Amino acid sequence: MGLHIIRPDTTYNFIGVRKLMLAISGAIIALGIASLIWHGGPRYGIDFAGGVTVQVKLSKAADLDQFQDALAASDLPGMVVQRFGQEGDNEYLVRLSSIDVTADQASGKVAEALKAKLPNNPFTIQRQEMVGPKVGADLRSNAMEAMFYAVLLIAIYISGRFEQRWMVAGIMAAGLAAGLYVLKLAGVSMAWMTIGALIITLLLCWKLKLNYALGAVVALIHDVWITVGVFSFLGKEFDLTTVAALLTIIGYSLNDTIIVYDRIRENLRAKAAPDLADIINLSVNQTLSRTLLTSGTTLLAVVALLLFGGGVIHDFALALFVGIVVGTYSSIYVASPVLLGFESWIKTDEAAATT
Repeated sequence: MGLHIIRPDTTYNFIGVRKLMLAISGAIIALGIASLIWHGGPRYGIDFAGGVTVQVKLSKAADLDQFQDALAASDLPGMVVQRFGQEGDNEYLVRLSSIDVTADQASGKVAEALKAKLPNNPFTIQRQEMVGPKVGADLRSNAMEAMFYAVLLIAIYISGRFEQRWMVAGIMAAGLAAGLYVLKLAGVSMAWMTIGALIITLLLCWKLKLNYALGAVVALIHDVWITVGVFSFLGKEFDLTTVAALLTIIGYSLNDTIIVYDRIRENLRAKAAPDLADIINLSVNQTLSRTLLTSGTTLLAVVALLLFGGGVIHDFALALFVGIVVGTYSSIYVASPVLLGFESWIKTDEAAATT
């Protein structure tokens, strides 16, 4: 007998409130876009914008305010200081968004300031790194490209997995490659090219009647946009760890969506309810306990990282926390209700599959 935190015979009407939930999602996404516009785009970290990182270890304990005050007179532009590792390690990370100073110059100024302001607290410079603007731009471009191809491959997989239309999925990939080639010839930047490619992917899914893939892609874009919007609203930096978190969110959200989609397909073939809305409600209710158990146990680990993981991993854990919550929500209120708009197509496909 399986473990249930929710009765397996629940009959919550998820589809009945889909319009309200989609409106809430739309409002949150709109606020995130407004925040991005207000801040002039994402706040890129050193990985993407370029800059210098200096890691310092003190011999004696000093709180973050003392350390920041000691560096206040160093005249280092765009300086951000954060604790590194556990509190007892007495390690700090100094980040400079400016590329006007070299790593050696930055560490030299940090050393001078600490010697002057904390003379009784010996220190060592453990690491110094510099990311140039060209490298940062390349990393930013590659990160966006990686996210797009993750979504594209997922769309192809869903099309073949649920609709047994691998050839059509291949046609979609070829059409997208042609669209990307045209955008590249037009000299479009990678950011706009990625957005354009996602729009082309959605249009191709709709035109080729890849219903399940369309629902999954809409849910994934929904999850990523909300997470990015939350980061923009909170003034958090976007760096390589954030991109790693977003890719993890894409995979996690897809896992939930596939569980629900599998049950929808089984119930369609078994004719478990008279219409698609009832079948979707039944399927979501049947998988609800498993979905919440999976998400809940994962969230426990993420919350532990968020609270006790330290400053360096904090933003990564925050992105995972937001993404897992939103991904669980989207599997129920976004990915599944999207199928309702293609009810006639889905019933035709399932009828063909059973004959």
